[in-house]
Amino acid sequence: MTITRFETGPRMSQAVVHNDTVYLAGQVGEPGHDVAKQTEQALAEVDRLLALAGSDKSRILSAQIWLADMADFAKMNAVWDAWASPGNTPARATGESKLAAPEYLVEVIVVAAKA
Repeated sequence: MTITRFETGPRMSQAVVHNDTVYLAGQVGEPGHDVAKQTEQALAEVDRLLALAGSDKSRILSAQIWLADMADFAKMNAVWDAWASPGNTPARATGESKLAAPEYLVEVIVVAAKA
């Protein structure tokens, strides 16, 4: 049983692969931007990390999205809908939560199959 970790730090790894499953840490955008821009940035990191781990967004199995304010749900969804792989949308849940810092408006967590 092999476990491969990517971009490992003292607290967490940004991606972990076990068997043929890729687990990503929560991805956020840069503080100071609105929720749409932060969502774009977080999803770009999801793309980058999935590629690093040998997968892509068409292979996402599940996604959890945390919003600092559910009033931003439609704005985040507009970015998600433009980004998501048609015909390959994952199981998904979205909720409201205090994030690690008040400047963060959205956090995206995904689990994907390896390509």
